Amino acid sequence: MKRLGMGLVGPGFIAAHHLDAVRRLGLVDVIGIAGSSPQSATKRARELGVGRAYDSYQALLADPAVDVVHNTTPNHLHKEVSLAALRAGKHVISDKPLASSAQESRELFEAARTAGVAHVVTFNYRGHALVQQARSMIAKGKLGAPVFVHGRYLQDWLTDERTYSWRLDPRLGGASSALGDIGSHWCDLAEHVTGSRITAVLADLHTAVPVRQAPAISAKAFANPTRAARRRAVRITSEDLASVLLRFDNGARGCLVVGQVLPGHKNDLRLEVNGRLASVAWQQEQPNELWIGHHAQANTVLARDPAQLDTAARGYAHLPAGHPEAWADAFRNLMADAYAWIRRGATPETRPPALPTFADGYRNSLVIDAMLRSHAAGGIWQDVENPIEPQRKKGERG
Repeated sequence: MKRLGMGLVGPGFIAAHHLDAVRRLGLVDVIGIAGSSPQSATKRARELGVGRAYDSYQALLADPAVDVVHNTTPNHLHKEVSLAALRAGKHVISDKPLASSAQESRELFEAARTAGVAHVVTFNYRGHALVQQARSMIAKGKLGAPVFVHGRYLQDWLTDERTYSWRLDPRLGGASSALGDIGSHWCDLAEHVTGSRITAVLADLHTAVPVRQAPAISAKAFANPTRAARRRAVRITSEDLASVLLRFDNGARGCLVVGQVLPGHKNDLRLEVNGRLASVAWQQEQPNELWIGHHAQANTVLARDPAQLDTAARGYAHLPAGHPEAWADAFRNLMADAYAWIRRGATPETRPPALPTFADGYRNSLVIDAMLRSHAAGGIWQDVENPIEPQRKKGERG
């Protein structure tokens, strides 16, 4: 089997996890990385054990040894880098959000569809075995008709007013902070698991920390807030808290709470789906358990055990029961699906059902955009614009 070469643009926090995931796959060669400068790329290549550092991302794209480009740049560079990679005929795996705005996301989606290459966005929570188990149960009607879809994504990394990141700068991170950064993950997960689409939203957004004491020099994500000696006051215009009511195309209602200034919540993502017959709930911090709720019988907890999972979910569990699998394993599963799609020709018909594409990234941008419009309008319902989606196989769900 032909080995595939991958190159990575933007070797920041998440880059190491992209490299770890593809190295675990085998049959993928890490060719090199490109950063914000030749010096930074050389430094990170040495730290990450990558043999080649390119002077620019354009030089990386020009290398015929690179088949697949991983775009892990800050949000404002997603469109530029991904579009150039598509035009160079490379397969593209981009971090979420797909781009800084819905319009930019649409441009990338249309370019990817025209290019005829693999195009993936890293909504990596789809890669958990029990997420796929919940999706399979709902598809088979084991919950009955869904009536309520609800949950949260709560963090505390922005609690300290001395913490600052490029994600809080609209020019770099986009108009939304908490919703665009982590609420996007929850919305994708809710739609993927239920097989339904969010059609309308009513959002209330809030900035609990309106002024931050940012380091005078560095604004790296997840930087230690106590280390900077010189600081500058920065007024924050994007939300760090959000409450959103939802309507789905199957008639279900829902609600989502998102926050990044909530002490004690590290990466607290939870999704629950209540149907007429039963309920399921999954938590990212306890990824090896799926709660199943009943009305007239005892509730149960399904542990991640390949022998007990539906066929569609079994391939996402790689260790025997009792051996925990978590975030890095789900990320690896997403990369496995992405590279399997590439090897199968990257056609719509050969895409693994759990793999999120630029179509999903574009749609997700439209959902977040509707939430921003709802809040700006004073907290009134806003419809989610319908994207132009590629034709799917009969019976295929997103």
